Amino acid sequence: MSQKFTLPPEWAEQSAIQLTWPHKGTDWAEYLDDINATYIEMAKAISSRQKLLVVTPYKQAVENLLQNCLDERQMNNIILHECPTNDTWARDHGFITLTNNNGEARLLDFRFNGWGDKFEAELDNGINRSLYNSGICKGDYIDHNSFVLEGGSIESDGKGTVFTTSCCLMAPHRNQPLSREEINSRLITMLHAERVLWIDHGSLEGDDTDGHIDTLVRTAPNDTLVYVGCDDSADNHYESFKAMEKQLESFRTLDGRPYRLLKLPMPQAMYEDGERLPATYANFIILNGAVILPVYNQPENDSKAEEIMREAFPGYDIICIDSSTVVRQHGSLHCCTMQYPKGVI
Repeated sequence: MSQKFTLPPEWAEQSAIQLTWPHKGTDWAEYLDDINATYIEMAKAISSRQKLLVVTPYKQAVENLLQNCLDERQMNNIILHECPTNDTWARDHGFITLTNNNGEARLLDFRFNGWGDKFEAELDNGINRSLYNSGICKGDYIDHNSFVLEGGSIESDGKGTVFTTSCCLMAPHRNQPLSREEINSRLITMLHAERVLWIDHGSLEGDDTDGHIDTLVRTAPNDTLVYVGCDDSADNHYESFKAMEKQLESFRTLDGRPYRLLKLPMPQAMYEDGERLPATYANFIILNGAVILPVYNQPENDSKAEEIMREAFPGYDIICIDSSTVVRQHGSLHCCTMQYPKGVI
């Protein structure tokens, strides 16, 4: 049995998924009912299939809300943990977990600084330590708080390749004055990777994260990359997304083969107060045996994205959840979640 730790792919068997619940002290305050409804839909889908960890400063209120909406079997799959939070983006403040074939885990706690000091994040940066101290998360705690790394900025194929974007990891207030080569070396060491493939093009307008890879390109089984395409030459994204597509075509697996590429449509432009929102179908959640796909009340594009998901994840249930409210805060469904591999929760 191998004792080597690796960053598993998201479709590896999971023990739980974390949601950090919205509350009146977050930017969701003005449409809290709407975002609660979205989170309840996610909670139903997740707790129907596996454990759901809910982090909130208001444990009793969230428990009451869930009990009014979920059945007994779903409620039995929910773990509630109370601690203070700034916001809800579990993908970026959650543990990044390494595993080995002996069932052991390493819980990597990187620094979350509000995507380069754009937003207050100290409470969110303390969630992992709180979860570990409570005994909810099992594994060796590894303190990487001297290095800024968000879960949404990396993707793993589970075979030793980690994908990231240069526009995010080289953005201001992340890890300066480290060079790209120095960051590359640290990622390989900390994530136990064989290599890092950097994507140098493509970034959604309105994206606070400086171009997280989980809004652009995702890994899937069988050496597959699912990515956002833009075929409208009048769209501001057209040139950069064509360049991204060309770079993906040049990538090779560790054994020298081209990746299987599946292109998702780009949603029609959505706006809030005149600002374009970063709507994307790439921000899907992978569960045990299911994929939760963000949709945007755009029947033709939504249907095409669902078709691509069925091709990328054959045999998986595809669950569509309206993400029109989530995207108003410049994120989508994957950004709201963090998965924990088998044995951690």
